[in-house]
Amino acid sequence: MMNGSKALAVAGSLLALLLGAALMVQAQQGQQFQFARQFPQPQNASSTTARDPGVRANSVGSGQPLSGLTAEQAQFFQDGLTRFLQVDSVSGAMAGEPGKGLGPGYNSNSCGGCHAQPAAGGSSPNANAYPNIGPNPQVLAASDGGALNALPFFITADGPVREARFPFVVTSSGRLTRTPDGGVHDIFTIAGRPDAPSCTMVQPDYDRAQELNNLIFRIPTPVFGAGLIENISDSTITANMMANDALKDRLGIEGHPNVSGNDGSITRFGWKAQNKSLEIFAGEAYNVEMGVTNELFPNKRANPLASCLYNATPEDSTNFTQSGAQIPSDTVAFAMFMRLLAPPTPSTDGIPGNPPLTSIQNGASVFSQVHCDLCHTPILQTSGSGVAAGLSNQNAALYSDLLVHHMGLRLADRVSQGNAGPDEFRTAPL
Repeated sequence: MMNGSKALAVAGSLLALLLGAALMVQAQQGQQFQFARQFPQPQNASSTTARDPGVRANSVGSGQPLSGLTAEQAQFFQDGLTRFLQVDSVSGAMAGEPGKGLGPGYNSNSCGGCHAQPAAGGSSPNANAYPNIGPNPQVLAASDGGALNALPFFITADGPVREARFPFVVTSSGRLTRTPDGGVHDIFTIAGRPDAPSCTMVQPDYDRAQELNNLIFRIPTPVFGAGLIENISDSTITANMMANDALKDRLGIEGHPNVSGNDGSITRFGWKAQNKSLEIFAGEAYNVEMGVTNELFPNKRANPLASCLYNATPEDSTNFTQSGAQIPSDTVAFAMFMRLLAPPTPSTDGIPGNPPLTSIQNGASVFSQVHCDLCHTPILQTSGSGVAAGLSNQNAALYSDLLVHHMGLRLADRVSQGNAGPDEFRTAPL
């Protein structure tokens, strides 16, 4: 049994603990109350009339050139679009496939095949949402021109276009190492095509990569309004990063720019904002996704079989014998098409099949109230452009801060690009 003094001491300790717990609960309730006042919870789904309207119907307001282009600029836009939709073969001699340089590995044989929805320059096509576009073009690309590729488990007729990356190096014996890889491993090869008669290059072993948990995917990013994004100054991006600093700190928002290792300027294109300009973005994609060497990426990718190489490099270069808009290389033409491609027209008309205007306004209000706009910045202003008046001093409604943010371990792809780490991604423009 306790004596009186010990009992009083224990009782006092228990009372202190109870009072401390009560004060902690009260403080937590106060914090929750303050949070609830600032960020009110949405109504119960059964008590609201708000509904997801689904895919935008009728005119989707995208795929058009910037307004106000000169006749010469419009000519360059159209030439770039034509090449963007062009199908490539190995040597450019296949019927209906005038482009040259495909392979030895590739994910698609056309820029427009992957960037198709809802118009040229968009993202991966969706056969269910846009039946006029057709099924996943990678299904057709697998056997195009007689190629002998098998479809891996992650490519389906009604699924998205995908590129595959291996976060870590796998040895020739199939052992996973800790050495970072992170590169794209092209899904298909040109083996079996009549314009690649001696090629015996085999596809990567994706089943083994899946077993090793060493397989991640990316889908095409839309490039609508990309010229406006390219023309936003570094100082504007930095100033926006510094804005609303106290609120961002309270909410744990800590984005930062990815930067060029050469000149330290801010990079902004790609899933991790790893590419500096549209021309670099185009040149890299031409080489990585289609295997076409060009003046920016003049060498075939690592370790191609010598029996699968057919052309002098770079396969895409300046067209010295052409005139007008056809003088630039495909890579430059791709970049000019993207640069002069207008952003989508917002759905504000409330036409049948599209969300009513009040629903759009309500969504915009909630978007701001819960501070989605601290990362998805609605508007950033462009600088003066030496390319086209339609790019100069414009309010670009990109809904992005163009920074990379930590997205957590569950979303990490374990790939680093520039100073964007394994779980960091660019705020996707909306």
